[in-house]
Amino acid sequence: MKIIPLLLVAALAATSLQAAPKKLLVVTTTTGFRHSSIPTSEKVLAELAKQSGAFTVDFVHQPEGKPANLKKDATAEEKAAFNTAETKWEETALKPALQKLSPAALKNYDAVAFVSTTGDLPLPDPQGFLDWIKAGHAFIGIHAASDTFHKWPNSDYAAMLGGEFKTHGPQVSVECINKDLQHPATAHLGKSWTLKQEEIYQFKNYETTTVHDLLILDKHPDPKMNHEAGHFPVSWSKSFGQGKVFYTSLGHREDIWDTDATIKDRKNEAEISKAYQQHVLGGILWALGLKK
Repeated sequence: MKIIPLLLVAALAATSLQAAPKKLLVVTTTTGFRHSSIPTSEKVLAELAKQSGAFTVDFVHQPEGKPANLKKDATAEEKAAFNTAETKWEETALKPALQKLSPAALKNYDAVAFVSTTGDLPLPDPQGFLDWIKAGHAFIGIHAASDTFHKWPNSDYAAMLGGEFKTHGPQVSVECINKDLQHPATAHLGKSWTLKQEEIYQFKNYETTTVHDLLILDKHPDPKMNHEAGHFPVSWSKSFGQGKVFYTSLGHREDIWDTDATIKDRKNEAEISKAYQQHVLGGILWALGLKK
């Protein structure tokens, strides 16, 4: 009779272990342009993690003290002073913050998300980071994650991600075509999904054969060129070794991320924000292996 309770305890313990939430590290540091939507994205991702219960989030926030951007008419002395201050900030603040992306620290996480990161971030071990993903972990890239590491040797980061930011035009209204009605990131969107206003990226180092398209445009996003038919990627998923990668170029505007009715200059209604949140959440859950 004593064996049955012990078996039940063992079964419950096993179930508890299986149900332990995954751990997601969200990186929002930048050395280039910094999006105003980053604080909103941090808040929404924390809320999605809490509501889903499937994963927790830890952050690599932007360290304080980054020098303000130079004026266009800056003097040689001002440029020299800026470069000195920025180098000091990177060495004393940014690099220590990015230690969470060292191979040793990454053992604490199941996935990393780059959310509107820009520039060439001084990772402790760039190749070790890619190897960690390739070994079976998850990477989630949102918006300007594709505008990061342009100087990475041999475009290895772009190859992992599936594409590299090239340019963008004015913010526009677009109808995204859903290429996968079963994927957790797009199953809720129907055959097409219209955004009232968003910044739409164009890419280089993108090949349809290396990614699984989720959302695309079938005409050029620039209003001056939208008579041109074509294949313009918006979101995709892919494998990288044993790892899984989800990327969405959407997420520039605060009103894409957040349903808050008080957001200044709101163009996208709350239903679009809710759909976007589900798009991101579905991509995260798929990359973590929690939804097929």
